[in-house]
Order: sequence, then structure tokens, then C-alpha cells
Amino acid sequence: MVCSVSICAGEIFELKAELNSDKKEKKKEAVKKVIASMTVGKDVSALFPDVVNCMQTDNLELKKLVYLYLMNYAKSQPDMAIMAVNTFVKDCEDANPLIRALAVRTMGCIRVDKITEYLCEPLRKCLKDEDPYVRKTAAVCVAKLHDINAQLVEDQGFLDTLKDLISDSNPMVVANAVAALSEIAESHPNSNLLDLNPQSINKLLTALNECTEWGQIFILDCLANYTPRDDRESQSICERVTPRLSHANSAVVLSAVKVLMKFMEMLPKDLDYYSTLLKKLAPPLVTLLSAEPELQYVALRNINLIVQKRPEILKHEMKVFFVKYNDPIYVKLEKLDIMIRLASQANIAQVLAELKEYATEVDVDFVRKAVRAIGRCAIKVEQSAERCVSTLLDLIQTKVNYVVQEAIVVIKDIFRKYPNKYESVIATLCENLDSLDEPEARAAMIWIVGEYAERIDNADELLESFLEGFHDESTQVQLQLLTAIVKLFLKKPTETQELVQQVLSLATQDSDNPDLRDRGYIYWRLLSTDPVAAKEVVLAEKPLISEETDLIEPTLLEELICHIGTLASVYHKPPSAFVEGSRGVMHKRLPARTGSGESTESPDVGTAAGGSAPEAAPSIIPSQGDLLGDLLNLDMAPPTTSGPPPPTTGMQMGGMDLLGGGLDSLVGISHSVYHSSNVKPEPLSLSPQLGGDIGGSPAMGAGFGAAPAVMPASLNAPVGGGLGDLFDLGGVGMPMGAYIPPKIVWLPAMKAKGLEISGTFARRAGVIQMELILTNKAMSVMTDFAIQFNRNSFGLAPAGPLQVLTPLGPNQTIEVSLPLSTVGPVMKMDPLNNLQVAVKNNIDVFYFSCQYPISMLFVEDGKMERQVFLATWKDIPNDNESQFQIKDCHLNSDAASSKLQGSNIFTIAKRTVEGQDMLYMSIKLSNGIWVLAELRVQAGNSNYTVRKTGG
Repeated sequence: MVCSVSICAGEIFELKAELNSDKKEKKKEAVKKVIASMTVGKDVSALFPDVVNCMQTDNLELKKLVYLYLMNYAKSQPDMAIMAVNTFVKDCEDANPLIRALAVRTMGCIRVDKITEYLCEPLRKCLKDEDPYVRKTAAVCVAKLHDINAQLVEDQGFLDTLKDLISDSNPMVVANAVAALSEIAESHPNSNLLDLNPQSINKLLTALNECTEWGQIFILDCLANYTPRDDRESQSICERVTPRLSHANSAVVLSAVKVLMKFMEMLPKDLDYYSTLLKKLAPPLVTLLSAEPELQYVALRNINLIVQKRPEILKHEMKVFFVKYNDPIYVKLEKLDIMIRLASQANIAQVLAELKEYATEVDVDFVRKAVRAIGRCAIKVEQSAERCVSTLLDLIQTKVNYVVQEAIVVIKDIFRKYPNKYESVIATLCENLDSLDEPEARAAMIWIVGEYAERIDNADELLESFLEGFHDESTQVQLQLLTAIVKLFLKKPTETQELVQQVLSLATQDSDNPDLRDRGYIYWRLLSTDPVAAKEVVLAEKPLISEETDLIEPTLLEELICHIGTLASVYHKPPSAFVEGSRGVMHKRLPARTGSGESTESPDVGTAAGGSAPEAAPSIIPSQGDLLGDLLNLDMAPPTTSGPPPPTTGMQMGGMDLLGGGLDSLVGISHSVYHSSNVKPEPLSLSPQLGGDIGGSPAMGAGFGAAPAVMPASLNAPVGGGLGDLFDLGGVGMPMGAYIPPKIVWLPAMKAKGLEISGTFARRAGVIQMELILTNKAMSVMTDFAIQFNRNSFGLAPAGPLQVLTPLGPNQTIEVSLPLSTVGPVMKMDPLNNLQVAVKNNIDVFYFSCQYPISMLFVEDGKMERQVFLATWKDIPNDNESQFQIKDCHLNSDAASSKLQGSNIFTIAKRTVEGQDMLYMSIKLSNGIWVLAELRVQAGNSNYTVRKTGG
């Protein structure tokens, strides 16, 4: 009987007899039957020796079938697979190049260690074979062999042979060599396998025109990793890549767009060619939108990135993004998003006409998005705001429930953007109050009533109508209703005293929601102690909302532009966020625009060849809007006194500086506790089922609220001195290792129902550790511990679950070391090194914040090459520099250099000028940002001068 996983003995016997037949045709048919059985999942491994015997044949078709069988079963039968080695070696010397290529390809696919050593000699011959088909197959085989045994490939010199193939006369060989080297380089990101230079780039560009489409993609992806020396070379490459834009294959087009988008960064904007290139980029992108829906979606996701970086490319192509009636919903929504990004004063009329049309469609999700898009247009293009509001009012008059509710939500945002301008529409909104059943729409309407209560005669009646079903409302509506009634009371105190008492009572006494309860207590305390202060707080002028709230963060956008045409550009996430085992993934950045002109004082570390920056020079980031700008532009003022800094809380750490403020906050840890009965932010979205598996890198959203402006005095803790601590040989850390700040209390027991959390951060063997001490000061046992981080500036996230393996009994203490990764979600924090944490146990969820030392992010490969350092230092604009002093440091320059190296601050060069030692140092952060510093040490003077720059 034959089943899906086995085959009966009789059938095996028949096949065995046929495989050993003298007739070639019968033998071939038998092998076909074996392959057919194997394909449907039957186990035919018992026939291994008989199938291997069929290898000795001149019939190419039969040989292919046998090789296919071997690839499938060699791993489960490694001892028997060796029987085939002699035939492989013999086939590698066959007169037929197809058989030679087939043999080397199959040997590369058989992932058995015992066979790899026999593969080396045939592979070496095939890499130098006279036939290009064999050479290109052998090139790919090197990459496969490297995956099995990397050391063997390096010892046998195959990598050097592979590099030589880049100069091969056949373009397909070149393409496969590039593909193989690129794959090997991905698994070894720090190796310089693809040592690209102008000569090798020229060879690749020559081969580009004659390759197959896949070969072109490999070469274009390789070109995208090259950094030209200057704008002239960049323009030359762009000119030779531009013809690929007219290729029929969309993958080739996107790869060409990626190269051009990257190299355009180096072209001066006033160059004629720059504007020509912008015009050439539009038609191929538009052409991609005529493909089938799935390809359209991929193209639209890539165009979304391109439009955020360079909207001028497609500013005249608005009409191609208009939605067609037969577009799938995923294409419609993506087109809608791009339409908003391209909306401007010039085209807003046609955009609004389209959006109004979309709002009458039958697809509910699409209609909602269209209505929201009208609101985004109003916020983005101020001149169109009045027309947008008029359009929204027309839609409200349709009385379609979900249209009305979406319109009210976006009108609330328009009120935030243009206060006291369109309040005349409030009456119309109030007419639709009874039809609102969605929490977001109800909350928006309540906000409008509370914000403009003085202009609505019956505001108290409207809010009171919501209050009747207070406990049935969602948390979002309850919070908004509480705030709106407090606003109303502050504006009309005599008429609404009873109403405000009622809502405060409902929020604080009858509610189980801690957020609602805490906000109610805050308002109650404010109103009862200082009504004037309450008015200043609750009725304070609100900041205007930004035009584009959903733009991708600039540094992430730059990285995604470098991944156009890949999954990263579809997900809008860096590869490290979704590729397993991506610890070694290199973060790519766009090159800097050339021609900064000004040079600063540079260290005497030799001169780069030819007077130009080497290809490997890291990118200089002129913009101050990213993390580098934030790191370098925090409070640079030196301390006003020579004594130690006064104790400070986490909310006073705005002066945290990468190397600055006297370097006293470099490794400073501060804290502010969030879990409080009276002051508490919006909660993290932790589910009740939170378990030990949440410690990865969860995307937690902006769940944390702002920290309280004033923390209780008892929570103040002295902040560790920054570089002073690094210099202090008596610190907690080992004298020549990385500095580890002392543990401090982050979460007091009185604020966490008896759970006290103390901790610090350390960097050991390249891994950031969060070292925690958990103390149970309650009377009950604590179990089921878990931890999450909010999004933060450097993507810190737990690399695993919080390992508290045994229950924590009363008065017990346990020390836990939590490894951290830097591949979590990124969001700029203030201060930049602030970390918001949620810890859960069987009792409750507790929130606190702490500040990690920036030095924990200094990576071990932060020692820059001397020539690269020199070129980079010269290119950094003066705007990217800061200077300050370290006081009372009594180490000489050598001791200081040695001490700093323990924290991955590397000395690149040293020189002495007029008795003053000048140390030139480099630091690399975990997100790829470089910081260069000059430390001046005067003998006999305990004050150091530091000049730091960003690269």
C-alpha cells in the first residue's frame, strides 16, 4: 500500500530492477518514476545506490535527473553520497560544457561537509574554464560553498579568483561574480570583498549593457553600494545607468532608480544635468503604474519613498495617481497617500475634486481615507483650507453616517491648525451629534465642544448628554469628556459646578481605569488648590499640529532609499527589522553632497592619496534635523562652577551631551518614575496575556505620555559624572574596561505596589546589558515578570524575555541581566538618551523612565582609518562643531587615551603643539553615526578642552 510518505516494498523492488536494467530507455523511465515519487513526498531513499549507478551515462537528460535525486537525498545519506564524488570529478572534465557546469552546480548544492573537500579542485578548474557558461556557474558555486564552509573558501583562495572574474570578458560571468561576492559580503559586512574603485566600476558599467535582466540587477545593486569620489564621477555613472530606466523589466528600472537617487545626492542642484535627470526619472516611474496590480503596489510603495525625498520628480504627474474604478483597494489607498504628498497650491483644485468624488464611493475604507485626505490637504496647503472645509461640510450634508464621522474627526485637526478661523461650522457639526457612534468621532466632537464652549450656548447640555452613559463609553471618549467638562467649568464656573463635580466623581471613584482616575485626581487637585494655575494649564495655548504627521523619519528614509526595489521599500522598514539573523546587516546611508568648501584645523595624520577623500569615507550629514544634529546641538554650555554638579532629576537632563557639558553627563543615569497615584501618562498597550515572549523588539507606539514637570523631591538622585567617571580609576567598572555607572533606584517600592527596581547599564563583549535588581517589599509573591520599552532614539529593545525564573517572595531580591538590541522601533526622545520602560508582573503594570549612558552605544569597530579620519575631518562644516572644557581631570594624555579606549573612544592620532598634547579620536554609534573629537591636554593643567564634530 502506498501512502504520502512511504512506498511499498513491491514497488521498490520493481524500480530497483528497472534501474539496473541494461536498456538505457528503461533505466531513464525508472529514474523518472523515482523523481516523480520523490516530488509528491514519497520516501525513495532506499534506491540511493541504484540511482547513483545510473550516473555513468552520456545521456544529459538522465544525468540531470540523477543529480536532482542526489541533491535531495545526499544530506540524509552522506556516507553513500561519497560514492558519487568520482563521477562528479570526472564530469567536471567532460568535453561538454553543459555537463561540466551541471556537475559543479550539483556539487555546490549538496550541502554535505564530507563532499566539500572534494569539490575544491574541480571548482578551481571550472573557475578558469574556457567556456563562460561554466565560469558563471562556478562563480555562484563559490558563494554556496562559502555558506557551507567559509574558512575553506578563504584558505583555497577562491575569493581572489572571484574578484578576478569581475574583469572577465563575458558580461554574464561578471554579473554572477558580482552576485556571489555581494552575497558573501552580506554575511560578512565588515569585510571589504567588493573593493570597488573607478576602474572596477568602469568594467561593471561596460558589462551592464550586455547582461541578462537578472545580471543587470546584480550589477546595479553593487553600484548602489559605491560612493563616488566627486560630483563629476557621480554624473558619469548616472549618465551610463540612465538607459536602464527604459528596460522592460520593472526590477531593473527600480534598481536603476535606486542608483540614480543615491548618486543625485552628490550632484550640485544648480547643475543643468541635475534638472535633466529629474525629468528623466518621472516617465519610467509612471510606466510602472500600467503593470498588473501587484506590481503597481510595489511601484507605489517605492514611489511613496521617492516622493518624500524628492517630490519635484513627480510634481507634474498628479493625474497618474488618480484612482481607477477597477483598482484593488490596496492600490487605491496607496495612490491616495501619494496624491496628498504631491498636493500643492498649483494642483489642489483638481485633487479636491477627485477626493470629493472618492467620498461617494461604495468602499467604506476607501471613503474614510478620502475624507481624511481632504483634511490633510487643508492642513498641508493653507490657501486651500477654506475650500476643504466647504467640501467637508458638503459631505456632512449627505448624512452618510461614516462620512459624517470621518469629517468631524478631520475638522477637529483643521481647528487645531487654524484656531479661531472656521468656528462658524460648529453649529452644523452639533446638528449631527446624535448620529455619532464611533469613539474617535465622539471624542473629536467632545473636544470641539470643550475647546469652543464659550461660543456654544448649550455646551453644558451637549456634554451632559454624553455623561449619561459615561461608563459605557470607550476610554478615549471618557478622557476627552473629562477634559472638555473641566475646560467648560473654567470658562463658565458658575453654571457648571455641579457638572464638573459629577464627572470628577465618575472618573475618580466609580472608574477602574487607572489613566482616567489619575487624570481626574490631577484636575481635582488643580481645581481645589489653585484655580488660576488650573486655567493656565488646561486652557493653555496649544501648539499647531504639523503639516505632515506621517512622514518617515529622515535617517530611516535615507536608508530605505538605499533599499529601493527590495522588500524593505515595500514594508517601509529597514532590513534589520524583519530579516532573521540580521545582526550584521549594515545600515546604508546616502552620500553627502560635495563641495562644502570650508576645511577646519585637521590633525597631522598623513594625506589621503591624490588629495581626495577615500571611497570608504563615512557620510557627512549637513542637516541638523536628525540624530546627529541632536547629539551635537544639545546644551553645550560648560559647567558654571568647578565643583561637582548638583543632584538633578531626569527632567533636568536637557543638557545631556554626547561628549559635552563638561562631559559630565556622558554616562549619567537619571530617572523619573511614572507610576503614581496622581501623575501618570497614557499607558503602554500591554495586553493582559503579556508573557515571557514579549522581550523582543515590540513596536509599542507612542503610548507613554509626557513626564510630569516636577518630580517629588524624594525621587531626586545624583547623576553620575560623565567622562569624569570614565577617567576615574576608582569607578565601579574595571580600571581598563568600559565604565559601568553605579546602580540607582529607578522605581521605588512605594510607587509600584512593593516592587522596587534598581539598575544600571553596561556594555560587555559588544552587547548592551540592562542590569536590574528586583526587590519585593510587598507581602505577596510576585511572578510572571515581563518588560517592554517604548520607541526611543536609538532603537533599544530587549533582545530576549526578562529571565525571572523563580517566584519573587516577600523581602527577596534577585539580580537580572537583560541583553538589549538596537533594532527596535526608533523615535526621537527628549532628552535623546531617555528610555521609557514598562514592567509587568502578576500584580500590575508599572511605568518608569531612565537614561542610559550614550557611551553604551559606542561600538567596538569605531576606530576610523587615519586617512579616512583626515578626509572626514576636513569635510565637516563648522556648523557641525562644538567646543567645551572638562574640569579637574588629573590624567596625562596617554592615561586618558587608554582609559577612554575601554569605552570604545579610540585615539586615531596624537601630536604635541607648544607643550599641549592633542588627541584625535573617533567614536561610532550603534546606528552608524560617527563622532570625531579633538582632546587637548596641557601638562600641569587639570582642565581639558574638547572639540567634537559629527560625521
